[in-house]
Amino acid sequence: MSHNFFKIGAAAALTVTGLSAATSVKTVSASSFKTAIKRVRIKYLPGQGVRIWTNYNNGQFMGFRAKDGTEWNIAQTAIDKSGNLWYKVGTREWIEARYTEDIENPKPAKTKKPKKTKNPVVQILDKTAKNVAAKKKKTAEKKADDQAQAQKPEVKKNDKVAAPTKPTALKNTVKKTNKIKKAKSIVTNTLNKLNKASTPAQKPASQQAPSVSTVTKLNAIVSLAKQQVGKPYIWGGVGPDNYDCSGLVQYVYGHAAGVNMPRVTADQVRVGQTVPMDQLKPGDLIYWGSTTSPYHVAIYVGNDQYVSAATPDQGVALQKLTTYYYPTIAKRVL
Repeated sequence: MSHNFFKIGAAAALTVTGLSAATSVKTVSASSFKTAIKRVRIKYLPGQGVRIWTNYNNGQFMGFRAKDGTEWNIAQTAIDKSGNLWYKVGTREWIEARYTEDIENPKPAKTKKPKKTKNPVVQILDKTAKNVAAKKKKTAEKKADDQAQAQKPEVKKNDKVAAPTKPTALKNTVKKTNKIKKAKSIVTNTLNKLNKASTPAQKPASQQAPSVSTVTKLNAIVSLAKQQVGKPYIWGGVGPDNYDCSGLVQYVYGHAAGVNMPRVTADQVRVGQTVPMDQLKPGDLIYWGSTTSPYHVAIYVGNDQYVSAATPDQGVALQKLTTYYYPTIAKRVL
């Protein structure tokens, strides 16, 4: 693909704009280079876009604009004859650097460790052990006082009273309390081991095997997507005779799996769970551009291939993933 961004940009602009606003100058969201020298954000008038040119010296306006606030990967920099800095964002697409700002890598947010809560059974044992120990201690102290009163000798005048000795019953109570605490500790450790043994480690969602019904739906999605290859690309097309990129996804998911997908890519990317690019499965959706407002979407069909309504020239095509034109995010709907 000699001019990937230009071709995909046409589909992207129409997809992002949707059915409600079609203008002669199209607006795209972002370009995708897996390997980039830096990343920038468009800083222009709100709601407007910076023009994209074919070259940094005497280039021509391509009819596309980089929307204000979107983020872009930069593959190359250059200085024009007037000394202005330019950024390359596609195979032959350039924007002026003065309308951008560098994006710094954000510091990861500190996460608080969750507070550990005791097992309900252990909490009951704790409370019971404390009540038993307190009750026995109180009983022993009362018994010791009674014994001390009974054994107290009669005191005569001018006789010195000897200091009372510590009752042995209280010592016995302390020993019993320590035994209860030790027993409680043994029970707690045993319960913890049992809980760990009975709770299997859950695999991440991207590694869990799909159910039989889900596999059937995914196979139907891949099959129906491949059947659309060769049909024409038309902006706003939702099938079955012609499509744009998001219209193809909506048609295939709806007819093959009964899933009602949103109409445009900016809404479709919010459906499903994000999965790593090295764990793609047939039926997953892959997107290009911004991770929150992408400009292009395709259906992954396995073997590093995908089906998408690419451009008016290409139509619906079966294409292969490349490191140069690489998706930015993947979603698993089923």
